[in-house]
Amino acid sequence: MPERTVYFVGCGPGDPELVTIKAQKMIRRADVIVYSGSLIPKEIVAMARNDAELRDASSMIREEIFDALYDAASKGRTAVRLHDGDPAIYGAIREQIDALRAKNVRSVVIPGVTSFLASSAALGTQLTLPGVTQTIIITRAESRTKVPDSEYISKLARHGATMIFYLSVHLLRDIVTSALEGGYKDKTPAAVIYKASWKDEERVITGTLADIAQKVTDARITKTAIVMIGDVLNPESYEYSRLYDKDFSHGYRKAREDNNSKDDV
Repeated sequence: MPERTVYFVGCGPGDPELVTIKAQKMIRRADVIVYSGSLIPKEIVAMARNDAELRDASSMIREEIFDALYDAASKGRTAVRLHDGDPAIYGAIREQIDALRAKNVRSVVIPGVTSFLASSAALGTQLTLPGVTQTIIITRAESRTKVPDSEYISKLARHGATMIFYLSVHLLRDIVTSALEGGYKDKTPAAVIYKASWKDEERVITGTLADIAQKVTDARITKTAIVMIGDVLNPESYEYSRLYDKDFSHGYRKAREDNNSKDDV
C-alpha cells in the first residue's frame, strides 16, 4: 500500500537560509512539488531534485492543485505543497487537508518562518515591550475576502496593540483611516516592509500614520509587503524585562541580594 501522504511545507519569507532544515529535507526528498512561483524565490525551488516534478500553482485552480497532490500521493510518490512563509498564516491548507482526508490521504504540516517575523528583523526591533504592549494582532484589511464585523480594523485598533497586516498594503490609506478612527494617533509609528528577507529586493519604509501612506505611494509598493502599526515600533519609553532583573526570582535563578558593604560605598 502506498504511503498516501501530502506534506504542506513552509519555506520561509524568501531568504533561502531561513528555510528550516526539516523543510529542506522534504524539498529534496519530494517527487512532486506544487508551489506558487510568484511568491517563492527560484533559489528555494532549485533545492528540489533534478528529476522532481515541479508544478507552478500560480495559474492553477483549487481542484487542479488537489488533483496533482492526490494523484502523486495515491501512487506512493512524495508530494509536497510548498508554501511561502508558514502554511498556517493566510494559506489555504485547511480545505486541502479536509479534501485529502475524505479520500483517506493523510497530511503533515511543516511550519516555516512567517514574513512578519522577517519584517520585525528587518526593522531591528521586537513587537512586544513591557510598558508598551504585550499583544500582537495579525489581520488583513477587508477587500474581496470579508472579515467578521467584530474584526473591523477600527474595532481592533481600540486595543492599542501592535497591529500587523498581511495582503493589505494596497489598502493602506483605508487602514490608516480605520486605525485613527479606532484610537491610534497621527504620531503612532508605522512601517511597511516589502519582500522581507529577499536579497537585494527588501525595502523598509518607516513613518507615522500621518505620512506612511504617502511614503508608500511614492515608493510604488502595492503588493508583497507587511504593514505594521504601533508604539512598539518607535517607543518613547519602555520598561526593562523582569526576567533578567536582579530582584526577580524564577525556577532557574534566585533574586540576588545587594552585596554592597559599607566599605564599597
